Amino acid sequence: MSGEASAPPVASPRAPRPGIQKSSSAVTRKGDRGAKEKPTTVLPPVGEEEPKNPEEYQGTGVLEVDFAELCTRWGYTDFPKVVTRPRPHPTFVPSASTSEKPTVDEQRLSGSCSLNSLESKYEFFRPTIQVELEPEDKSVKEIYIRGWKVEERILGIFSKCLTSLSQLQAINLWKVGLTDKTLTTFIALLPLCSSTLRKVSLEGNPLPEQSYHKLMAVDSTIAHLSLRNNNIDDHGAQLLGQALSTLHSCNRTLVSLNLGFNHIGDEGAGYIADGLRFNRSLLWLSLAHNRIQDKGALKLAEVLRPFELTHTEVVERRRLLLEKGLQERSRSPSTSRHGDSKTEREKNQLMGVSSFAMVEKDKTQTTKTPKGLGKKKEKSGEVVKKEEKSGSGQLPTQGTPKKEDSTKAGKGKVTIPEQKLSKGKGTKTGSKEKRSILLESELVGETTEMVNPLLEPVEHRDGKVFMPGNKVLLHLNLLRNRITEVGLEAFLTAVQYQAQFSKSKSASKGPMGLLWLSLAKNCFSPQCPAYTTIQELMLPRDPVSKAKHKEAAAVASST
Repeated sequence: MSGEASAPPVASPRAPRPGIQKSSSAVTRKGDRGAKEKPTTVLPPVGEEEPKNPEEYQGTGVLEVDFAELCTRWGYTDFPKVVTRPRPHPTFVPSASTSEKPTVDEQRLSGSCSLNSLESKYEFFRPTIQVELEPEDKSVKEIYIRGWKVEERILGIFSKCLTSLSQLQAINLWKVGLTDKTLTTFIALLPLCSSTLRKVSLEGNPLPEQSYHKLMAVDSTIAHLSLRNNNIDDHGAQLLGQALSTLHSCNRTLVSLNLGFNHIGDEGAGYIADGLRFNRSLLWLSLAHNRIQDKGALKLAEVLRPFELTHTEVVERRRLLLEKGLQERSRSPSTSRHGDSKTEREKNQLMGVSSFAMVEKDKTQTTKTPKGLGKKKEKSGEVVKKEEKSGSGQLPTQGTPKKEDSTKAGKGKVTIPEQKLSKGKGTKTGSKEKRSILLESELVGETTEMVNPLLEPVEHRDGKVFMPGNKVLLHLNLLRNRITEVGLEAFLTAVQYQAQFSKSKSASKGPMGLLWLSLAKNCFSPQCPAYTTIQELMLPRDPVSKAKHKEAAAVASST
């Protein structure tokens, strides 16, 4: 019986083999060898063609198809899938009848079941490329990569499949193990993407060399940059501050910068403040959850009110004014010599009017110009006249037209921040990030017309030159730092100045300064008089609170 029972198992594995061999039209004894050698004979050619095939591939515009095909050509057998980004579902759908609402116990039970299921855990931690699609044409709008290492070969694949995404707006990389080398590769592929790409988020990617400032180069098109939780210290803040602006260069595209949850201290905050001196594009800045104390707070508050120019900055300002005067004289007709001298004197008084406004004044005031000094005298005394603006030479005669010209300068000067503010007030009813996104299109469209901040109108006091301060920054977040009442007093002075300035300039368009300032959870009491005063001054300036008050008033009036 045991021999009869053992016979079928011996015959059963042999029975299907001939059938498989016949169906595959293979030789009987060499069939097994041919089947085993089949994968090995196919793989070497794929390996040999590996460098060529990705170069020859033409993208289809569908990220899921392009990424899978390119990974296969590069030799990847297991690669992340492209999936739609999941959205959080509400616990229950509100209905008219309260009986349909689940109880608290049912909600807890359903939540625990979904969280503890093995399938949901596996799918959650599995590496994926999450995408957010446009509702109309289902094109990729945003890309999210979370929690798996992005190597340089993967970035090479992205450089080929992202170029065909015409509606791509944002790339988010969270804890993907970036290095300084892979960051350089990532920055190199950004110009290959669509011109609609404006937002980049690199959070949880600490770099040894802290080369994040390369994302803010002069030729960068990034408008929204988030660098949270990257262990950025004072050295990294120095590089970022220099990328915002220096005496000879300035970033003109970045609208929002998030540096929260880093290790920036007083020295780093001072570098960021130096970057804000001549930057006129950044609207939104977050330094929350850092290590900034009173010294750094004083530096940041100083930039928001009139600050003194250094000797190097004054020299650079004189050079720019001289260069601007030479350009205007070369553009003006050769017959209007005396008109040129008149416009030069007015330019020396205004110190910040755009060339367009100066040409207009030249046209309207050429006939009124007295026949006086020649060009030679003008050139020799040009620098002296610039410094005699607040001197004792012609102070009585320059006093009255100076006030009139300051208003004209506000109208003639390029108004990029002014347009942002006037248009943004009607749309700032949502979140702060949406506020920046709405204003970004106007900024990018007119960056070529921005005036150098050193050519802005200045004030002379006690032989020193003072600039009016940065009034373009609208949002400043300093939540959970180490600021005491000393730094709080400095911010109170800055907010009082900006509030007074906005009242005096309420009739004219222009940047009015901060609309939102967060200093909560620092080293002072919430009942501190300075903090209470700041909140009272900022409340009527905050557009979100204004919208809430309008909605409440509308509801009250309707009832």
